[in-house]
Amino acid sequence: MRKIFLFVLCASVFVSCKKKEIAEKRAESALVDTVTKPAEFADPKYSEIGKKGLADLEKGDIDGWMNMYADSAVYVWNSGDSLVGKAAIASYWKNRRMNVIESITFKDAIWLPIMVNKPQSVEAKGVWLLAWYKTTAKYKKGKEMTQWIHTDYHFDNNDKIDRVIQYVDKAAIQAALPK
Repeated sequence: MRKIFLFVLCASVFVSCKKKEIAEKRAESALVDTVTKPAEFADPKYSEIGKKGLADLEKGDIDGWMNMYADSAVYVWNSGDSLVGKAAIASYWKNRRMNVIESITFKDAIWLPIMVNKPQSVEAKGVWLLAWYKTTAKYKKGKEMTQWIHTDYHFDNNDKIDRVIQYVDKAAIQAALPK
């Protein structure tokens, strides 16, 4: 009888400890769910916005492409050059497409929409669309140039692009321009 009592007591303690462990794990996972992740996937609609923008740029429809930009947008290249304001961005690209670039195509695009909840360095909170694509541009009276371009788009609260950071190899572009 004593052995049965000890067995039941030990089994009760074991089951009680197991229940406590399960309850602690549930509480811990509930806590993790309430803690904001630094970044997470954003709505795929941002990829569609990016795809439409590249299609417009490829066709030379700068006005259509500019519909996705906020009035106060900033366009920055990795070289440090930048454009400030929707009007300045539109003017630059209209001139570029009409007078410099004969044709441009974007292939093999990769799109990654993310929501930055807790910036880890200098990036802004909010939705970012990261894009990589192979760009081929034929320059008027010049040569053809192909390179992979990486572009980061930040969206404001109205789903308009308010910041672009574009990483290009300017040497490849300069080599293709007419001399």
